[in-house]
Amino acid sequence: MNTLISPEWSVERAAQHYGINDWGAGYFRISEAGEVTLHISTAENGGNGAADANNSQVSLLEIARGLKQRDLDMPLLLRVENILDAGIRQLNTAFADAIAALGYRNHYRGVFPIKVNQQCHVVEEIARFGKHFHHGFEAGSKAELIIAMASLQDRESLIVCNGYKDSEFIDLGLRARQLGIPCVFVIETPSELPIIIERSRVLGIEPMIGLRLKLMTKVDGHWSNDSGDRSLFGLTTTQIIEIIDGLKAADMLSCLQLLHFHLGSQIPNIRDIRAGVLEACRYYIDIIGEGAPLGYLDLGGGLAVDYDGSRSNDTHSRNYNLREYCTDIVEAIQEALDPESVPHPVIVTESGRATVAYTSVLLFNVLDTSTFSPTNVPEVLPEDSNEQIKNLWAVLGHIAPRTLQECYNDAIHYRSQLQELFLRNEINLRTRSLGENIYLNVLQNIAAHLPHLERIPAELEDLQSLLADIYYGNFSVFQSLPDAWAIKQVFPIMPIHRLNEQPTREAIIADLTCDCDGKIDHFPHPEGPLNTLSVHPLRAGEEYYMGVFLVGAYQETLGDLHNLFGDTNVASVRINGDGSFDFVHELEGDSIADVLSYVEYDPKIMYERFRATAEQAVREGRITVLERQKMLGAFTESLRGYTYFER
Repeated sequence: MNTLISPEWSVERAAQHYGINDWGAGYFRISEAGEVTLHISTAENGGNGAADANNSQVSLLEIARGLKQRDLDMPLLLRVENILDAGIRQLNTAFADAIAALGYRNHYRGVFPIKVNQQCHVVEEIARFGKHFHHGFEAGSKAELIIAMASLQDRESLIVCNGYKDSEFIDLGLRARQLGIPCVFVIETPSELPIIIERSRVLGIEPMIGLRLKLMTKVDGHWSNDSGDRSLFGLTTTQIIEIIDGLKAADMLSCLQLLHFHLGSQIPNIRDIRAGVLEACRYYIDIIGEGAPLGYLDLGGGLAVDYDGSRSNDTHSRNYNLREYCTDIVEAIQEALDPESVPHPVIVTESGRATVAYTSVLLFNVLDTSTFSPTNVPEVLPEDSNEQIKNLWAVLGHIAPRTLQECYNDAIHYRSQLQELFLRNEINLRTRSLGENIYLNVLQNIAAHLPHLERIPAELEDLQSLLADIYYGNFSVFQSLPDAWAIKQVFPIMPIHRLNEQPTREAIIADLTCDCDGKIDHFPHPEGPLNTLSVHPLRAGEEYYMGVFLVGAYQETLGDLHNLFGDTNVASVRINGDGSFDFVHELEGDSIADVLSYVEYDPKIMYERFRATAEQAVREGRITVLERQKMLGAFTESLRGYTYFER
């Protein structure tokens, strides 16, 4: 539907409207040309983040055009290496600053949970850049442990092994210890302890062991069930004592070096984080009292991302910044341990979401639109018009601010009458079409008055959403944004150009899948979620590009092959100090043959079956040999083609 056009529109208004300065963390802004730009520090080792004085800016539209020239079509996942580096640097620097300011007597070690983004290029860049800070990895499976062992370039970086562990998993971790890598087995259940003891004795390698706590502390947000007594993971107090006694009996209590807890993936309230740390420290003190050396306190994940820019304790936000997060953790540990004269442990966090979310942007083009605006409404009704058509027409002339509810009720009633007449074959399709157009005209006129009302009637609050356009995007929600469908995660989404023009349409975004859930109809905003997105009308012969931001965490690995739409094209860029950029990594998305093989089809066999069908058609005289050859060529070309819409 149309939105009101303001003569005061500007790129500043656009930034406020889409909230980009709130959720963009300084990495994403809008240029005077009305394009979304990347703002990246280019100082050595990534500089000091978005606040660094030495910043370069690059237009996302310019990058998209460069990718098009390289035959990488939309949709496309864009990764920005500089942002990935900045995420690691900022986390480590913030903890180092808090430690120095508060006189904490130990250091920080970060580990990246590989499950958050297992893509090779991401993990390798974290290993390369992270070695400056001894940044390690968290592995929750044998495959992830192999990735960590093969990727780490620094022998002071930790590997933290979570999840259920069999003998092969334990053997891999012990070999890492043998190579000098500090690899810790975090015990999830008491049944893991005998395996660790047995394999360490067989191989003659002393393990590093940790315990995962089940804390009482409950947290706000979507992942609140990850915390509290009924959380899926963690040891009860009885199990902790059982393991300590088991280690003592095996003369291996000295191997117990780490205490671990995890309150949730996205913790919006800093008070919950502080409460969890204080509770964990009580365990830490008593386990030290049992004779275990400990030395590491692993807080797990939880550092939130402000997806909606509201800086609140909403599920999709956080009411703290990175400096406050680090300071509160350091202070809480000191507050708990200092009165007991317990040495300060190495602080470990498994921050994954906050490390990589900003790194990736999903870019796609809009293919088509569907509008709920009236068409072909006559200036004067024909004299022989149906009575209900005349009644609807009268409603159109009666609309005023004080009659909106009455007109809305009347319009629904008369439209319902027309629908009944059509079902009884008393009016034809053209008459019903005329009635629908008048009905839409009534609703559009009512909606135009709503922004001027002091109080909108309850029945009319959702009217603008009901009249919103549908913009069909060239992507799959299930493949590229699975959390948006599965857990109603919100991601910032907006046009990446034409932002110096006021958007005059309100829309929801539909994807290419044949599924009613294949849509985005919740959009984050600092003042509260919106059901529609402001967009521009499409121009003939011109692409309209949109971006979904903060998608670097979880989305790539969780993708689903709904309708057999495969992985998108991927490109990684690095921004240079002069404002230029390099494409450092390009990966073509899945072909149709690729996705068919994923679901156990053999493209060669499929080709042979189609060839046989075509040959049979030649024998039956349905097609010529030349037509057969063209069909086989088109079939082969389609197998090689992109699974998404191609112009």
